[in-house]
Amino acid sequence: MPLTREQLAKRISQEVEDGFVVNLGIGIPTLVANYISPEKNVMLQSENGLLGIGPFPLENEVDADLINAGKQTVTEASGASYFSSADSFAMIRGGHVDLTVLGAMEVDEKGDIANWMVPGKMVKGMGGAMDLVAGAKRVIVAMQHTDKEGNSKLRKACTLPLTGKACVNRIVSDLGVIDVTPQGFVLLEYAPDMTPEKIMKLTEGRMTISPHCKMMTF
Repeated sequence: MPLTREQLAKRISQEVEDGFVVNLGIGIPTLVANYISPEKNVMLQSENGLLGIGPFPLENEVDADLINAGKQTVTEASGASYFSSADSFAMIRGGHVDLTVLGAMEVDEKGDIANWMVPGKMVKGMGGAMDLVAGAKRVIVAMQHTDKEGNSKLRKACTLPLTGKACVNRIVSDLGVIDVTPQGFVLLEYAPDMTPEKIMKLTEGRMTISPHCKMMTF
């Protein structure tokens, strides 16, 4: 069985290291904050000008003026700071974000990512993804491995408009953990109830299995 959204987020939280400044995209990436160990000193950054995002607020704690880039109400962590959107993007473009976690519609074997638009459909805005994939030190993608028709979203080459080229380091899909290397996709971990062979069959892009490939743990 594919992983649930919560399992995906829990696995990705293992990628967050002590002392990191982390930017989490909209959707599944946002859930990662729920599973980061409290023993780790991590500062969550938002494109709209907040460093030090805290947990989602309880109903009686909601402040409509305090939101993240996805327009969700948030709280502030101890030591949080506010600044302009221009300063926020200077932080991103200057290479001061250690890790970004983004969703994607397609990633290809070269590490290209398409996550900002589908031609012919309304685009609310590209957000900060283009800057994040260019400026963050490490890019992890959280995504479904296949679309609703069962077609692979890990492709030989992206078919949708690109957000960035050769920028993805690792993919955590609902089927496994995959690194992007000069030789293509490398399967590192597989979800419970899956096998490396099944994942390879569901992957359009070139993929090899790591000799140290193992089942995911949470």
